[in-house]
Amino acid sequence: MIVALDGTVLVVAQPSMRRDLGATVAQVQWTSTAYLLTVAAFLVVAGRLGDRYGHPRLAVIGVLGFAAASAGIALAPGVGWVIALRAAQGLFGALLQPATLALLRLAYPPDRLGTPVAIRTSAIGVAAAAGPLLGGLLVAHLGWRSVFVVNVPIALVIAALILAVRVREPERTGAGRPPLGSAALLVAAVAALVHALAGVPAYGWTAPPTLIGLGGAAGLAVLLVRWERRAAHPLVPAAVARSVPVMASMALLLTASGGLSGALFTATFLLQDVRGLGAFDTAVRLLPLTAVMVAGAPLAGIAQRRFGARRIALVGTGLVALGIAGLCTESLTGAGGAVLGAGFAAVMVTATGTVVGDAPPGYAGVIGGLKQTATNVGPALGIALAAGAGAGAWAGAGDGAAGAAAAGGTTPALLTLAALAAAGLLPASLLPGRPRGAAAGDLVGEDAGRRGERAPAAHRPADRERR
Repeated sequence: MIVALDGTVLVVAQPSMRRDLGATVAQVQWTSTAYLLTVAAFLVVAGRLGDRYGHPRLAVIGVLGFAAASAGIALAPGVGWVIALRAAQGLFGALLQPATLALLRLAYPPDRLGTPVAIRTSAIGVAAAAGPLLGGLLVAHLGWRSVFVVNVPIALVIAALILAVRVREPERTGAGRPPLGSAALLVAAVAALVHALAGVPAYGWTAPPTLIGLGGAAGLAVLLVRWERRAAHPLVPAAVARSVPVMASMALLLTASGGLSGALFTATFLLQDVRGLGAFDTAVRLLPLTAVMVAGAPLAGIAQRRFGARRIALVGTGLVALGIAGLCTESLTGAGGAVLGAGFAAVMVTATGTVVGDAPPGYAGVIGGLKQTATNVGPALGIALAAGAGAGAWAGAGDGAAGAAAAGGTTPALLTLAALAAAGLLPASLLPGRPRGAAAGDLVGEDAGRRGERAPAAHRPADRERR
């Protein structure tokens, strides 16, 4: 929740930050890009460290480091310090995020994961919605530095709660040497991919920086796969890499988060740069989408237990695609936003529940890191696709004929994003269904007689039947 709040608050604070520090637009953009690069690159590594050294310990280090970096940004004398500290903040955020999912897996048996996952999804939605509103008030009355100061007391409270709550941890994995080679290749590959995607709005898909970045990421990914196959202790264990439900869930999260983020990027550009609305008014216009997402998450958890992950994921994916396509109207709000929010809540709850519940014993952190990586790379992909289809190119069009043309120009971008979301129907169809007469725990691949001690998901006969 604190990570989601920080990210959305920053959007409102950046214009004031630029004026106060005398920064360029490119430098201000790097205050977001530096964070995105480090958090996306280190998530899986952080999850592996949590599996090895303990998730409560990693969570406390992550949240305290996040607070320290926030305090440093509030005192930063120049934009260079802000960029460097935002990168550090991303590193500590990477330590924190997989740990929270792993702690849920340790605290709840798989048949009871639906409710806590739904609450987590709702909390993220509330934070994302409150961020622009809170940021607008803080910047208006206390200045941009105050949006980072507010992180400090929240982080201290979270650290105290983690230390106060004791959960039983399974036997830690990875007794051998940490897989440094795999970790380095993964960090480099994800960083190259995210950097290339983040540059698409400025350079386009066919520019040399984009092509070099994407080619470099692909080459590093090939090297990573070959390295992992030969490693005695791979970063991503074979039981995880071969689990169809886990891999399908992450593909689904990537397409859904990409579609949603790209749609919000498109809507924000149109509402602010064409229609002249402020950040606060834009946030208010988009509140119905977030409200439905927050309210829909608990309902999605209930529906998953009754109908199974596959059905709910298919319905949710379809709603995301329809909702994005429904935004191709002059208002960019209303029914399309509500449908999009409902569908995204269903996808997040079912995919996250499947990922965490299907984690082989001792690897919840790695899977949590993979899940968070998908939801961080997805937005970069969605925004890149939106920009490539024309979103944002008409900034400053204003009202009148140019503004009307710009409003009409959102349609190709939104339809492209709807197609991206619809591509998630294939991985959604690979999620576990509910076998006839199965117990609730079977929805996430659990043998009811051996909670927390089952064999890896890819090796269980029940899973093969569901696929």
